[in-house]
Amino acid sequence: MPDSRARMRINPSILAADFVNMERDLGSIRTADLVHVDVMDNHFVPNLTFGPQMVERIQAVSAIPLDVHLMIDDPERWAPGYAELGAYSVTFHAEATDEPVALARRLREIGARAGIALKPDTPVDDYLELLEEFDQVLVMTVEPGFGGQSFMASTMPKLERLRSAVASAGLDVWLQVDGGITQQTIATAARAGANTFVAGSSVFNSDDPAAQITALRNAASSAATDSASNLDQ
Repeated sequence: MPDSRARMRINPSILAADFVNMERDLGSIRTADLVHVDVMDNHFVPNLTFGPQMVERIQAVSAIPLDVHLMIDDPERWAPGYAELGAYSVTFHAEATDEPVALARRLREIGARAGIALKPDTPVDDYLELLEEFDQVLVMTVEPGFGGQSFMASTMPKLERLRSAVASAGLDVWLQVDGGITQQTIATAARAGANTFVAGSSVFNSDDPAAQITALRNAASSAATDSASNLDQ
């Protein structure tokens, strides 16, 4: 399983994998921490991807635990089912529910890590006092719905506020970013406080996905170390 909070985690998004050769591509990311699975319903976002049956099959053939990201309406109805399938982490969108704490507690009861995701324009203020209820906060660095978009640096102040709140409260909450992650942008996100990174195209479009994961992790670790050193000065 993924290890301590100090580690930079790389979770390749299989939205960028070859769906016809999914098992092969899962084998190519053996250096990953988690496999990021984007579930879209063509309602909450204008795209349709995986459902429970596909996620169950991915779970069955993947040697790496699943990080399920639900971009769907009515997560209260559907999210517990993904936890019951054995997903290591299940993240739902703040914009899709009026009861985020109750849903997070239900996911934890089942045995999954509970995550909450925020679109680029969603303010973080309402969630800073609720951080202990979540194991992960996902800051979207693109508009959710499609892979291959450009990284939105404008979301970094939100991430910095989350890092400060998590540190002040002494919590072990993973701060994840998703969208446009490359060796350049991962450094920006790591300096702002992210420690968990979703990377799709930059991993699966590389000649050696496993080596690319290692390179991304090293870039994030180096940027985080430099940022910590600057804060200490």
